[in-house]
Parts: sequence; C-alpha cells; structure tokens
Amino acid sequence: MTKLHERITVGGLALVALIFRLWNLQYPKGFIFDEVYYAQNANSLLHHGVELDPKTHMAQFIVHPPIGKWMIAAGIKLLGYHEFGWRIAAGLIGAASIVLVFYVAKELFHNYFLSLIAAVLMSADGLNLVMSRTALLDIFLMFFTLLAFYFLLRGAHTLAGISLGLATATKWSGLYYITAYFLYVLYIEYKNNKIKEKIPHRSLQYIFLPIVIYVASWVGWFANSSGYDRNWAKTHSGGFFDFIPESLRSWWHYHSEILYFHTHLITPHGYSANPWNWLVMGRPTSFFYHTQPGCGAKVCSQEVLALGTPLLWWAGVIAVAITIGYWISRRQRTSALLLLSLAAGYLPWFAWQKRTVFTFYAIAFEPFIILIITYVLSKFLEPDTDGNIPKVRSYATYGFIAVIILNFLYFFPLFTGGIISYDHWSSMMWLPSWI
Repeated sequence: MTKLHERITVGGLALVALIFRLWNLQYPKGFIFDEVYYAQNANSLLHHGVELDPKTHMAQFIVHPPIGKWMIAAGIKLLGYHEFGWRIAAGLIGAASIVLVFYVAKELFHNYFLSLIAAVLMSADGLNLVMSRTALLDIFLMFFTLLAFYFLLRGAHTLAGISLGLATATKWSGLYYITAYFLYVLYIEYKNNKIKEKIPHRSLQYIFLPIVIYVASWVGWFANSSGYDRNWAKTHSGGFFDFIPESLRSWWHYHSEILYFHTHLITPHGYSANPWNWLVMGRPTSFFYHTQPGCGAKVCSQEVLALGTPLLWWAGVIAVAITIGYWISRRQRTSALLLLSLAAGYLPWFAWQKRTVFTFYAIAFEPFIILIITYVLSKFLEPDTDGNIPKVRSYATYGFIAVIILNFLYFFPLFTGGIISYDHWSSMMWLPSWI
C-alpha cells in the first residue's frame, strides 16, 4: 500500500466524517441536554476567563476542568455564539477521531485493511456521531485518551503524558487512564530490567507532566479574581499551610468541593443508567425530543438519542469476551493493551453504583470497543497454512461491515434529530427502555 493511497483513504474518511458531522449541525435549535451548561460556560470563558452566570454575572460552581470548554469556546470565537458555533469543535474533533483510530489500528495491526475496518466501524457508530454533533465534553475526553494511546504505542511517552494531561483537564475521568498507562509502562520497564533506571523518567512523563498541564489549564481562574472560590483563602486561615499562596489554597479548596460533588451526586434522573447496561445500550440518553407537524403524518417526532449503533455494540460485547479469552490463553500485548484501555474507561464507574451516571459516558472507551472488534476480526482473517484467507471468512467480514453500516443508516434520523412520523420513530424503539 503506497503512502499516496493511504493519504487518499484517510482524506476520504475525514471528508465523509465531516459531512456527517457538520450537515445541519445547527439543528435542533437552542441548547440540547447539557449544552445549556457547557456552551454558556465556554462563552463566559471566552469573554471573562472564568465561568460566570450569564444573567447575574456571578461566579458559578463548575465541576469540570476548562480544556473541553475552551475548545467549544474556540468554535464560538470563530463562528459566533449560536448552535453551529458552539457545536463545531465537537464536530471537528469527532471527525479527527475517525482518522486517529485508523492510525492507531495501523500501529496495532500493521495492516491497511484492518485499519480501514476500524475507521469505517467508528464512522458507523451512532454514539460517536451524536457526541460529535453536541457541545458536551466527552468527545474531547475520548479524543485525548485515544491520542495518548497512539503515542503510547509509538513509544512517544512525553506526548502521551501531555495528551493524558489534556484529557484530565477536560474531565477527571482522564485520571483513570493516567493510572492505567503509568502502571503499564512501569510493568514493561520491569520486564526489561530497567525499572530502577526508568522510573524517574516515566514518573516525570506520566505523573508530573499531566499535573503541570492540568494546573496550567486553570490559568483563567488564577488570573481572574471573579472565579468561584477564587478568594476563599483570604477569609480562611491555612494554619500550617499559610506558607502556600492564597490562590493555590483557594484552588485546592475549590477542588475539594468538586470532589464532594462528584462523589455525592445521587440526584434522580429519568435517563440515568447503571454501567452494567452501557455496553448493550440498555438505557441510551435522550438529548432532545419534540413532537410537531410537518412530516406528512398526523404526529411527527424529532429526537436526538445518544445511542450507539446497536448491532455494533452488541457485537462488541461478544468481541470483548473473545479478546479476554485470547488474553488468558496467549497473553498477547495487543489484547492486553486493548483490554486495559477499555477497563480504564469503564470499570471505575462500577464503584459508583448510587451516583447519577449516563450511558453516553461510554464514548470515552468507544474507540477501544471498535479496536477490540477489529482485533477479533484480525484473528478471524488469519491466513491458513497455505497463506490464504478462506473466502467464506472474507465474505463474512464484508457482510458484517455492511450490516453495521445499514444499521447505522436505519437509526440515522435518531442520531441527527430528523423529523419523522411517530410510527416510524416508534418502530425504532427496539427496547422499551429506549423510550
């Protein structure tokens, strides 16, 4: 496969991904789901450097770090404070993630066809598409963790650390990936009998560097006296810690409040979903629903449902089980890394059984579901003793990809807020829990 051919392929993937993500991006109009927070926060960061209430201009208690909101703000700065403006950053990052997963797969499998499969499958995932068309933070978290994984595969540990810092400065979930990848690289150094020699260097790359990136992301808060809790230390003695600058003590107190919020969030929500059902899309999150006339039927429905393409995710469950089997029997690096990355994004949520959580959080580890499916297909397509791939297996693989694409297109109106008849909408509610 020539470099030119590969570049044409990647360019085509990026173009198609952009078309799907930017087409009618301004609809639905208004804020959908948590855009009411993140788009407004981003606009405030753009104009004030901190998050202020748009009506009272008083400091808001914000529970997520700034990087993802700064990216949304970049779109607003470029195009304006409207739907297309506050969603464009997510659209561009979502399209970039399709290209990135192609190169990640290439690093893992060293095979053009398998890399193309991974990119096509990710392009055909409804959850990726919905999150790419909505101004929420999770698509940025997903991109930075996938980028860190790419650099880890290439041995570019400093760049991996920077990416992990950006992920954590988007949502605290990035901490799980810092822990997982740091322990992994230490294990590799241990196996290579270099642990004593390398641990200071790896600690610098995977611990110190992400901390520096994270703290630097709060520069607007440090530079502005209007931020939430910005002046807390002025009226609270630090006792033994009085030698620490007031701004840092205020920042630390603010973070203690954020931690309390995250560990005590048990507010009931109609679309909260236990992590046990995320992989099977048992309770996808409805970001928007509206009934209206105008589709040629008596009652029309318009919904944006954060639903992963069902057949793709259900296949992913099977693929995860098979990959676990391969890891147990062969202890291969590829299966270990993929399962570790899936576990880092998924398993920690089981510790918070009472916390209000949503299925769309699964976007953070969605690329690893795709890569695990691709890994299983790589085993399915292994040549026989004569060096040939049985035709029936090739045809079955093509058929699988075609079915996933058709399933994606079938649910496309639910991913993009298309106006359809109520009967059509009802026919797509395959499970009662989707309503």
